[in-house]
Amino acid sequence: MDPSFRWDDGKSVRLRTTMALRALLVIVVLLTLCVACNRKADDREVVTFWAMGYEGEVVAQLIPEFERQNPGIRVDLQQLPWLSAHEKLLTAFAGESLPDVSPIGNTWIPEFAALDALEPLDDEIAATPDFDVPDYFPGVWDSGLVEGKIYAVPWYVETRLPFYRTDLLAKAGIATPPRSWDEWRKAMQAVKREVGPERYAILLPLNEFEPLLSLAIQEPDPLLRDGGRYGNFRSAGFKHALGFYKEIFDQKLAPVVTNNQISNVWDEFGKGFYSYYISGPWNIAKFKERLPAAQQDDWMTMPLPGPNGPGASLANGTSFVVFRQSRHKAAAWKLIHYLSLPQTQARFHALTGDLPPRRLPWQTPALANDPHAKAFREQLERAVPTPKVPEWERIAQEMRIIGEEVANGRMTVDQAAEEMDRRADRFLEKRRWMLDQAAKAGAP
Repeated sequence: MDPSFRWDDGKSVRLRTTMALRALLVIVVLLTLCVACNRKADDREVVTFWAMGYEGEVVAQLIPEFERQNPGIRVDLQQLPWLSAHEKLLTAFAGESLPDVSPIGNTWIPEFAALDALEPLDDEIAATPDFDVPDYFPGVWDSGLVEGKIYAVPWYVETRLPFYRTDLLAKAGIATPPRSWDEWRKAMQAVKREVGPERYAILLPLNEFEPLLSLAIQEPDPLLRDGGRYGNFRSAGFKHALGFYKEIFDQKLAPVVTNNQISNVWDEFGKGFYSYYISGPWNIAKFKERLPAAQQDDWMTMPLPGPNGPGASLANGTSFVVFRQSRHKAAAWKLIHYLSLPQTQARFHALTGDLPPRRLPWQTPALANDPHAKAFREQLERAVPTPKVPEWERIAQEMRIIGEEVANGRMTVDQAAEEMDRRADRFLEKRRWMLDQAAKAGAP
């Protein structure tokens, strides 16, 4: 305490009191300003945005620029893990607490459309002059089309194709990547002769349905028939694909294993345990990271061979949807539009490595100059969506189980095709009933 201060000094007391009041006044003014600032922020329209996985973390870096361009909108971002996202969305639908906008897996779109949970986006797309639909890869765009309406706009795309060992194929006398199943068969046989009985030409993990599905969708016969009422696995096309799949195991071109039965897919690829591995774009970064520097010139990607030439592949990935419950649909569409701009997609690719669903961002140097991405660019022109029924994911898991039976020699192609139809028809029973009831009532 100041020694000159005395409790009986009236002037000092008044001076101190005045200073304290002034300080209090300053604090009150500052608090008032803060409240005014908060009130101003609260006056903005709030768009709730749920995003999943690593992409949900990264997209947070893109939001500030959107809010700068749209000062009347604030984005409330909530990040979800992929494992619980589907259940959380269904729970929110039942509780009428869905967000305004969210990316969902492409195979989920038919399910949420059937629940009448999604808002059609046709009018918004038509009213947005710079929204270039033809720039999207056609099969990827088609994933969001259900019963003639657009319910989803692709955010990033994931398709599958073979990674392969260029050095081992060269030793086996294979100079160029095969383009048809017959060429691929001969290439795998040549690799097998080169590497011997303890190694293989290709890895087709039995705990994944995607390799068999990637072969099956290349056939002209649809996997479901009669508007998705029944399985179509006894078709000549599916049997042809399943026969090719079975032949690979019968000739010991692939090991009868899951990918959990080997140390890891990158090291075994580097060791030459197999020379082909069908996988997605995320493994470009993984192989660059996991293979030693001396092997970085020994691998490449190639488009999937088809029955008679370059084949199709899956149009997987995620797409943006606006939920019908939303009270901020116009603002939600602005967010989708911003995240769909070519420059935004190019930046998102730079941050995540995810592939853009439209062509223009592929002209950026990061993609155009990456030799490992070139095959994915070509493959996306021939990507196709999976059957658009809510039950498809369950049917696909049965394809994995049946494929494992075939690979182990416990089922013939005909037996497997018949069993796949039986299981698919069981899953589709409720769908048939609902469609029949709608038809009786005269509904579309």
